[in-house]
Amino acid sequence: MKSMNKTLLSAAMAVAMTTSVAHANVSDDKVKIGVLADMGGVYADVCGPGCVTAVEMAVEDFGGKVLGKPIEIVSADDQNKPDVGSAKVREWVESQGVDVVTGLVASSVTGAVTKVTTDNKKIALIAASASNAFTTKACSPYNAHWTYNVVALANGTVKPMVQSGKKKWFFITADYAFGHALEGVASKVIKSEGGEVVGAVRAPLGTTDFSSYILQAQASGADVVGLANAGADFVNSLKTAAEFGLTEMMDVAGLLVFTPNAQALDPAIAGGMKTTTGFYWDRDAEAREWSARFKERHGKIPAMPHAGAYSATMHYLNSVKEAGTDDSDAVMKVMKANKPNDFFAKNAYLRADGRMVHDMYLVNITKESERKTSDNIFNIEKVIPGDQAFAPMLPECEFK
Repeated sequence: MKSMNKTLLSAAMAVAMTTSVAHANVSDDKVKIGVLADMGGVYADVCGPGCVTAVEMAVEDFGGKVLGKPIEIVSADDQNKPDVGSAKVREWVESQGVDVVTGLVASSVTGAVTKVTTDNKKIALIAASASNAFTTKACSPYNAHWTYNVVALANGTVKPMVQSGKKKWFFITADYAFGHALEGVASKVIKSEGGEVVGAVRAPLGTTDFSSYILQAQASGADVVGLANAGADFVNSLKTAAEFGLTEMMDVAGLLVFTPNAQALDPAIAGGMKTTTGFYWDRDAEAREWSARFKERHGKIPAMPHAGAYSATMHYLNSVKEAGTDDSDAVMKVMKANKPNDFFAKNAYLRADGRMVHDMYLVNITKESERKTSDNIFNIEKVIPGDQAFAPMLPECEFK
């Protein structure tokens, strides 16, 4: 009996020591997540309060603690301004103990923020930005670009249109990093498939009057007008295109269409338009279950950045648990070693450059006759395997 008691005591002490070590490896006795997004501007429906909701759901589903320590969430509005976003994140990571930052919408803001997170060796879970810079010219061992990027959008939407004979393109482009990147990548795809770009105009973020840009597109002689914008800019530009009769003259391609923006448009205008997405709420039973819970809390069906923010947060927390620490280098190593697998991430893996490769979907916006409810926004036409959607990794961005 004494021998057994001694064995049990030794085992208990070992568990206590292991737990103590795990606790000691959690900085500030908590794991703190910062959600930075556009809370009231043109991208608010894409990844504003909804991304906060998604991260809250991930933390709750995880159990609210990791390695015996609480998980806290802070959030802020970046106002789509790089200086505002980078200043807030610098305050978070240098003064408030934030361990990881997610959300991250406008690519210009994300570019400024990831410089801060990299300098401080903190992980950026990029849920909503589209530029491919974060795994190319601005790659970092601390970037995890989760949901989609401009390469996947162009490969998914532009390439098949050019291959079908739509050779001449004109772009109306959001005049900042995201729009420039999307136009640039799409132009390369067009030219590689034997097409040409006959012109382009750039509109400032938040433009409400697109009439002059639409008139230039009408006069271009293009087969397709590519809208290299998103959010409210996409909605306003497409509405203006319809008012001026452009949609009757030539094809209009929405290169980045989120479900909230598709819902805001009359299906008589948008119905039938093809686009590429990383997630659709009605894809399968697993996606529907999570989306129903999200809608119950948020009031609307999720856009792909909402699903991406949840998925990235959950993978991060599981990796903290397995690593036994919230040290960024250790956590990132586990994140890249283990494949994400959830309602969002299908056939997925996090590459050494921080690109999360996963299935993408070519969809079309439903026509009014196809909508059983207002939430039936997309028809999935094709699954695009991640290795076909995303560009190959650059050797200089292969972080071990």
